[in-house]
Amino acid sequence: MPKPHILQVASYPAWDQTALDAAYTTHRLEQNPDLSLIEAIATSGGAGVATEVIQACPNLKLIAIYGVGYDGIDLSLCAERNIQVTNTPDVLTGDCADLAVGMMLAIARQIPAADHHARSGAWTKASFPLQRRVWGAKAGILGMGRIGQDVATRLAGFGMDIAYSARSEKPVPYTYIPDPTDLATHADFLIVTAAATPDTHHIINAATLKALGPDGYLINISRAANIDENALLNALESNQIAGAALDVFDNEPQINPRFAPLKNALLQPHHASATLQTRRAMGQLMRDNLSAYFAGQPLITPVI
Repeated sequence: MPKPHILQVASYPAWDQTALDAAYTTHRLEQNPDLSLIEAIATSGGAGVATEVIQACPNLKLIAIYGVGYDGIDLSLCAERNIQVTNTPDVLTGDCADLAVGMMLAIARQIPAADHHARSGAWTKASFPLQRRVWGAKAGILGMGRIGQDVATRLAGFGMDIAYSARSEKPVPYTYIPDPTDLATHADFLIVTAAATPDTHHIINAATLKALGPDGYLINISRAANIDENALLNALESNQIAGAALDVFDNEPQINPRFAPLKNALLQPHHASATLQTRRAMGQLMRDNLSAYFAGQPLITPVI
């Protein structure tokens, strides 16, 4: 029996690639395949699928995303064409929440700089400067979905005063502050966990950063599109905010060189879900969605 044809537009770990190649006839755009054969596309949250590629696949029925983000997919076009879209939620929630808290601690306590202070021998000449306390501080979480709720659970262990903004109030034991700028005014640490949508594009902007103020820190574990990066760079360079810890950037991995000299910025290489256990689970869930589609069964984690 011939294997189904899928188009692969992202790279995967060897264990996923081997499994995909065993189950499907995999094609890549650089091979100039016959796109009329393609029923499903395998991609990632970062790679997405270009609209022109979707349009060029007349028999496309499924886009399976390795990752939680789907902002790189034209969902309106998919809905119009009855193309289903899946992602891999839940399996990466805990890792993303872990890194958000880790980045918060690292930027507040200047952990990378303290490591250098100890290694370089500077400790023999001077004590490391006093830094910012985290426990008991005010946390503002922008987005109270799966990841936002996991972050809040962890922050509760630090005795933090937790508030949040979301499209609507959630059944959670935290203070609801609908307006993101008001949330920034409230927060010592503003943690962005919201999905990237047209409504959240640049939801963190110059006004939000001004409201966060010179003692406030921004942590972004969501998508780069949620932040006006130029406004953030201006705020960091002028010390309008105390600092920022970022896992995502515009034009990554070619990030803006203005970040490099900033001592009040902690930079991470978009690796919130990058643990062996989670990446294996993500790949399995993506492949399970593909298998469900080709078996005529309900999709496990549909976006649409």
